[in-house]
Amino acid sequence: MRGPFFAVDLFAGCGGLTQGLRDAGFHVFAAIENDSYAANVYGLNHPGAHIYRGDIQDLDPTTIKNDFPAETSPLHLLAACPPCQGFSSLRRKNKKRSVFDKRNQLILEFVRFVEELRPLCIMLENVPWLENYHLYKKAVRRLRSLGYELTDAVLDVADYGVPQHRDRLILLGSRLEKTSLARPYWRKRTVRDEIGDLPTPKNSRDALHRLTMQHTPKISELIRNIPRNGGSRKSLPKRFHLKCHQNKKAGFCDVYGRLRWSDQSVTITGGCLNPSKGRFLHPTQNRAITPREAALLQTFPRRYRFLSDDFEMPKDVLALLIGNALPPKFSAAHSRQLLKHIKANALKAGASALCDIAL
Repeated sequence: MRGPFFAVDLFAGCGGLTQGLRDAGFHVFAAIENDSYAANVYGLNHPGAHIYRGDIQDLDPTTIKNDFPAETSPLHLLAACPPCQGFSSLRRKNKKRSVFDKRNQLILEFVRFVEELRPLCIMLENVPWLENYHLYKKAVRRLRSLGYELTDAVLDVADYGVPQHRDRLILLGSRLEKTSLARPYWRKRTVRDEIGDLPTPKNSRDALHRLTMQHTPKISELIRNIPRNGGSRKSLPKRFHLKCHQNKKAGFCDVYGRLRWSDQSVTITGGCLNPSKGRFLHPTQNRAITPREAALLQTFPRRYRFLSDDFEMPKDVLALLIGNALPPKFSAAHSRQLLKHIKANALKAGASALCDIAL
């Protein structure tokens, strides 16, 4: 079975999941995104996909069904990465219960689209704590009742070609037979592998790489004195200690820390362009990482576009789009696993049988 293999991306963001789906061999013909900035960036990079702009809760799944480009083919994969801010460790403030956030309900929207579109396979990605949430457990029960064989696990994206540590919950499901998660890669990529050959921002022709954060003289001096290649503010003399860090009980010890060339980065978050938000200083240069470096550590392609003359974007929004994205290489690894699964079943049962299953 040669394809095409069709996929839909719910909660598309700026396109990290779609990029992984495309790299794996899927044709993403539709995506849904509510945020205008994210949708604009998505459109720059994935012009072949029709993007439905707006709240997914207001969209009838039959709209996508009616727009499906090949009536004789099944929808092979429905993938989703719902907003997860209510489940993040920071939002929970180290408590076992999640902070109330209406976006926590969006997992049920994923189930609603599965019920209507009946894809052969499904993929859901989110933060680890989601697996303890009662609506996730409810969703799993409903998906099983629809005939999906499910498997899920919490995995570190560093095991799948992404040069950063980032634990994610991933759920795979199939109506064909039980599938397995992708195997970890034999080698982990490092910060040097991903950004080590970039020119300095001032010598770059890449507008995204030329964007650097401006600091006060005091902060600039603090950064200059942080040891190269993995150093942190803990190594600084007391005269450089900021008042907000002088409390011994103050957390977030990684702030104003440098990345290490030979290791993976910390999780790239929505604060990734600000060294006061985490270990986001360049290993050797006296600056925070640039948006391009952050995007590369997320494994976006080097030519992935985030800026355009057609729209303006505040720097903090840009950081959020990059930090909130699903790393494409992690998505690609598990999407590729599902594609192999679909092809194997097509060989056993015949392509026409897949169409029958999708009805």
